[in-house]
Amino acid sequence: MSTYVFKAMDMAGARARGEVEAESKQAVADQLKARGMVVLEIADKHSSREIKLDFLQSVKLQDLAVMSRQLSTMVSSGMTILRALYVLEAQTENKLLAAKIVEIRKDVEAGLSFSDALERHPKVFNPLFVSMTRAGEAGGLLESSLMRIADQMESEASLRRQIKSAMVYPAVVMTVAGGVLIGLVTFVIPVFVSVFKQFPNKNGSTSLPAITQVSVDISAIFTQWWFVAFPSIFIAVMLFLRWKSSARGRKTWNRMCLRVPMKIGDIVQKVAVARWSRTLSALSGAGVPLLQALEVTGKTAGNVVVDEAMQSVIESVKQGGTLADPLKKEPIFPSMVVQMVAVGEETGALDQMLARIADFYEDQVEAAVKALTSILEPIMIVFIGGMVGFVVISMYMPLFQVYNNIG
Repeated sequence: MSTYVFKAMDMAGARARGEVEAESKQAVADQLKARGMVVLEIADKHSSREIKLDFLQSVKLQDLAVMSRQLSTMVSSGMTILRALYVLEAQTENKLLAAKIVEIRKDVEAGLSFSDALERHPKVFNPLFVSMTRAGEAGGLLESSLMRIADQMESEASLRRQIKSAMVYPAVVMTVAGGVLIGLVTFVIPVFVSVFKQFPNKNGSTSLPAITQVSVDISAIFTQWWFVAFPSIFIAVMLFLRWKSSARGRKTWNRMCLRVPMKIGDIVQKVAVARWSRTLSALSGAGVPLLQALEVTGKTAGNVVVDEAMQSVIESVKQGGTLADPLKKEPIFPSMVVQMVAVGEETGALDQMLARIADFYEDQVEAAVKALTSILEPIMIVFIGGMVGFVVISMYMPLFQVYNNIG
């Protein structure tokens, strides 16, 4: 038995507070309802002693997928959505998600629909989640919609893991390379500089070769002007992130990513197409109206180019046109995608055709990521070797000149 504190309201509108010993929050809620009271809040009495760092927490796609699957199972078994939320509230391990479920449960108790309650938390539940839930509520197939949401979230999480796995090796190598470079310019080059000053050339001056002077200048920036260099780097990074998050910067950045060489741009395109296909397939299969599904797909695509393409598709659909015709004009959609969408529209199986497109391009992304990783390995090795070789050669060039002068 645990002790819980509660806030409730009786039928006359008077608020009440108190403590109750019970097995769970659901048991406390049942006791209060039996007394004719409306539950406002239930919390563990000792939870306030815990140190909470919610700003360090996040809700992952996998957490949302698990929540959706559990909720679907409970609803399909005949459990009311409110009771299911109480169960989720008690067993969800992610503290931030559990707190959101508490707020959603309170909104549902206050009379809001489940989808409207979800919509009040856009940072956790995106328009895709809300739209599919609302369609499930309207069609009386909430459990099926929740299961589709879980499948969609798991597919999205798998796609993200593939991209992250491809970035791990280059990130580690670049971090090591940066550490090596900082160590060289901070500790090694200054030692050589003090030696160079003792060996004038034939003209009696201490001028250094151009390649050596570059290394010495870089070293001086990090050792003598560090109070300017590091803040400048920090400010530059912050300005870049701010520009990237702006509407104009995000649009430019997305277009630049599609043109990156070494097949990286192709991977970005395939990821965008796979995400678009999977999302539109899920929304269409859940019964979301086509125009709303296209709008949600554009917002959740993660790429401004796809979002702009959806706007032209929406205009075409409003005028009685097809999806395939405006897609032909968008370079981000390959001709195979356009043809398969056209066939899906003609046969009335658009959601199945989109799901097949998503499966195909997700497999393509996986193969492309593996190929890119195998290409990046030798490139990274050559890069680190070239960086270290540049510093070594630049430091030994003056010594070679001294030996020539002695000769």
